[in-house]
Amino acid sequence: MIQQSLVLIGKQKLEWRRNDVRQLEKHEILIQTIAGAISIGAELPQYNESDVTDSNPHYPRETGYESYGRVIDKGENVADIEVGDHVLAFYGHKNAGIVKANKVIKVPETVGYLHALLNTLSCDTGKGVLKLQPGPEDKVLVTGAGTIGLLTVHFLKNYMNVKHIDVLEPDTSRRALANDFGAANTYSDRMQVPSDFYNCGLECSASGEAFHTLLKSLKHHGEACILSDGNKDLFCLNEDFYTKELRIVGSSDGWDYHEHSKWFFKESIEAPYLTMVFEQEITSDQLIDCFEELSGQTTRPLKVLVRYF
Repeated sequence: MIQQSLVLIGKQKLEWRRNDVRQLEKHEILIQTIAGAISIGAELPQYNESDVTDSNPHYPRETGYESYGRVIDKGENVADIEVGDHVLAFYGHKNAGIVKANKVIKVPETVGYLHALLNTLSCDTGKGVLKLQPGPEDKVLVTGAGTIGLLTVHFLKNYMNVKHIDVLEPDTSRRALANDFGAANTYSDRMQVPSDFYNCGLECSASGEAFHTLLKSLKHHGEACILSDGNKDLFCLNEDFYTKELRIVGSSDGWDYHEHSKWFFKESIEAPYLTMVFEQEITSDQLIDCFEELSGQTTRPLKVLVRYF
């Protein structure tokens, strides 16, 4: 079998690299990719060399991190995964991947790949929310209604049972989605956000202005978590951080992807609106053209679904 991997070899330069699939080790499985995704906020800054957190990128570098597929072979010591099982993995834009069996997440037959692919980012948002531990009666502000922001709203509402969640988002269609996901109020402009009102907030926009608005909106001794990559603007603390003695935490990756999936897969069946974040669909042979098109657009889809066959 030939493995095809999409590799970034320079600024806005992608190519498919092909090599023979190697022999499996005892604890590994071979997955044939069925679907993947482009996470615009994370991948496009890498493609454009505009990521402010990575001023000296090194090439070549692999692309993507969300993969859903079917197990087509396994090592002799793999006991809890069978050939034919569907799994979620993290090897990115490839037609096939070899991974350790304990690193994948088995996906029940009742869960489609549209929902399965969102488990990774949902778990990432969950980790940030769990660091703040908002109570059901707390008022929470989320800045940014991209995929991360929307999944944050979903986790706050359906896992933490928070009743009052507001969202700051200038894009009209994304505000509409935030309402579908459970936001109580949505703001189009930062001047509409009340000051000293929220118990805690989550920064999901990668915008320095939105971050300052979030700090201004918090009550004295309020708490904020930065969930966005911060790859668009560098964040600076303003006077609200000091005068209100705020607490800010960062969060990266998920709290436990396997444990999160037990909740998320069951919950997703009752939340068909989750798949609305996939606003564009392509086939894998369109990936290079898609990145070029996304780079030149001023408005972009929340997330792109990639089908492999």
